[in-house]
Amino acid sequence: MTRIDDLIVNAKREFDLTKEEDQKSLYVLSEELLDLNIAEDKLEALANSSAPLEFRIAAKLVESKNYISSIRKPLKIAVVFAMWGEHNRLMPKTKNNPNGEDSLRTGLEQIQWAIKSSPIDYTLYAVDDGDPHGSGKLALEIIKGHPLAKNLKVLFLSDAVPTDKGPLKKLASADDSRKGGAIIYGAHEALKDGHDLVIYTDADNSVHLGQIGLLLKPYLEEGIEAVWGDRKDPRAVLVKQEARWGVGIVLLRHIQRMIGQEIFSQGISDTQAAFKLYGADLLADIIADPAVFDFSFDTDWILAVLASKQKFAKVPFAFIDSAAESASIVQGPMTTWETLLKGLLLAVRKHNIPHNLEMAKVLDEEIQSSKDLDLLINHLPAQLENAKNSDLGNPELMSATEIRTWIRQRKFEA
Repeated sequence: MTRIDDLIVNAKREFDLTKEEDQKSLYVLSEELLDLNIAEDKLEALANSSAPLEFRIAAKLVESKNYISSIRKPLKIAVVFAMWGEHNRLMPKTKNNPNGEDSLRTGLEQIQWAIKSSPIDYTLYAVDDGDPHGSGKLALEIIKGHPLAKNLKVLFLSDAVPTDKGPLKKLASADDSRKGGAIIYGAHEALKDGHDLVIYTDADNSVHLGQIGLLLKPYLEEGIEAVWGDRKDPRAVLVKQEARWGVGIVLLRHIQRMIGQEIFSQGISDTQAAFKLYGADLLADIIADPAVFDFSFDTDWILAVLASKQKFAKVPFAFIDSAAESASIVQGPMTTWETLLKGLLLAVRKHNIPHNLEMAKVLDEEIQSSKDLDLLINHLPAQLENAKNSDLGNPELMSATEIRTWIRQRKFEA
């Protein structure tokens, strides 16, 4: 048995985001693979869907690290995430904190591992999104005395709003933000601090930040200023708890694709992936006048890129769902989906993007709150029972008129 065969056989088939030993084991495996200097195409072939999960994640880290090691020009990058209800995941796992991921320290250490011995300088911007649980203050306590404390800036959205200027001028208070306001604030501060680019992610360990090289490659090699992680790519590594949604999610995705047809028709299927890169010049234009400050900001930014005719790139990456304390669970999944759909509609209108006007009218008139979506999520229309994901958004499958009838039927039967 060769050394590579041995590494594959002994790699972990599961990965627990709350376990420090799993994080350490992944580093050990990644370093061993780096030492073997395996050709990228061969490593990708070895890290197929039948390979152990740890090996597949390690292959992405190796690809990232190898590219970063080739960078010769100094680069100043910012990584931004929003914090709302992250008080448990920011702390280590304990008996009383079973979902703890120690995510702040872990994230800093992941970036540091990736950029070690490179000319990259970085700052992690952790932005408290008006969190009633005090994630921002907790982050400041956690980082005290840490050797990477100099690479962290903790920001509080409540310090920045209300304001009469800048990208947050339409945001009345931190309470009116749902992630988007915090990401915009962090990005704005990063640009003021002179960073060349901004990467945004989530405040948990779902995305190993050692993968930043995957985003940097199209940016540096092709000059592409919008690089988006894609979990739907066959080469991606995705562990996601789809069971959190009822069968009616198919209808909601159908509606989403009818409204966002310009996005999905270009093969951009993973709009909400929290692993995206934007160059400074492009990002400054995007956040100058945001359409939304909530969970739907991803599609607002994507539509801004499409409207400007800028090139974009998609890259597969590794993602493990950190679902236990997800905001979509805490705040209610249909609250999140109401935000996503309504925000998408606002953005396509703002950017003057072609969309299904009849479906937009149905969304305006029939979906008044998340309670209307609650009536839909556990039921599936007959027209969509055998629908392929690639067919969603096609009005011939189920038209806006049929969707209106279905919604009214569900309301009547409730």
